[in-house]
Amino acid sequence: MANYQTIKLDKSMYRAGIPFTAQLEKLDPSAQYAGGELAGLDAFERQLKRFDIKVSGAGSDTISKFFSTGDSAALFPEYVSRAVMQGVDESGVLANIIASKTVINSLDYRTITTAEGHDTAASVVQEGAEIPETVVKLKDNLVKLTKRGRMLVASYEAVKFQRIDLFSVVLRQIGMNITKAQLADAVNALINGDAASDANGNAADAIETAQAGTLTYDDLLALWSQFEDFHMNTLIVAPDMMQKLLAIEELRDPVAGLNFSGSGVIGTPLGANVIRCAAAPAGTIVALDKNFALEMVTAGDILVDYDKLINTQLERAAVTSISGFAKLFPQAVKVLKLKQ
Repeated sequence: MANYQTIKLDKSMYRAGIPFTAQLEKLDPSAQYAGGELAGLDAFERQLKRFDIKVSGAGSDTISKFFSTGDSAALFPEYVSRAVMQGVDESGVLANIIASKTVINSLDYRTITTAEGHDTAASVVQEGAEIPETVVKLKDNLVKLTKRGRMLVASYEAVKFQRIDLFSVVLRQIGMNITKAQLADAVNALINGDAASDANGNAADAIETAQAGTLTYDDLLALWSQFEDFHMNTLIVAPDMMQKLLAIEELRDPVAGLNFSGSGVIGTPLGANVIRCAAAPAGTIVALDKNFALEMVTAGDILVDYDKLINTQLERAAVTSISGFAKLFPQAVKVLKLKQ
């Protein structure tokens, strides 16, 4: 009998501070299934197979299938967490604006930065000469972590006969809502800095459009020219500015402005990926080099009230995520504001 069929599952596995699937992988390593029928499944997916729980497709089971045994009930919180994460991943917006993601096991975190006031160029080093230094240090301020989430309010009786794939749609929507809130935090950090009252002094430099109420191609060129050591490869655009952006004549013709447009594709002005974002203040375009601008810090993965979920007490089960954002290189972010 395969090892995955004999593992004892219970809710204590959620208290260990180690992700549920990671614990399963220790007990039932995926490597031992290489080349076999179960190759390609992770430890959690093998447990779904063990209890014959189908979570997707037209033949998906009902929620009650999770609670057919005490062991299978322990799988339900991990299923909820994964379905929510699918919603987070499907939006994909955060992944397109962060340079690095750091997962921590505490609520205190300081990111690193390079000391200012010294030459950062990779100069020619003569024989016997001292090599220029890049000083890396911890920031003075902790990264502000914010708890975001939604309360899952439903009686077990109301959902137990619903198909799992239908319930997954609701959970993915929760994930998208969490991402939307996190995106607002990210945009705020990019514009206003990553500490209260700009204590780190890294709020983004801002310029205004040349004419009041009007966005022109020349304004985009002015924004592009603000980047010296970094590349403007991403634009986060407020909805009202998106309308003005799409109305620019030069961007309607993919041939026009080809000397500056790296891709020559409509919707990528000057080679930058455009993200429409309601979290951006009205009249604002945030330009950044996504490879150097922002670090995302999370305290673990998606958190769920495993006790309530395992005990079928869905009436008020919280689904939360703790995260924050730190600016890595302030000069990798610039802001264009619509002149009033």
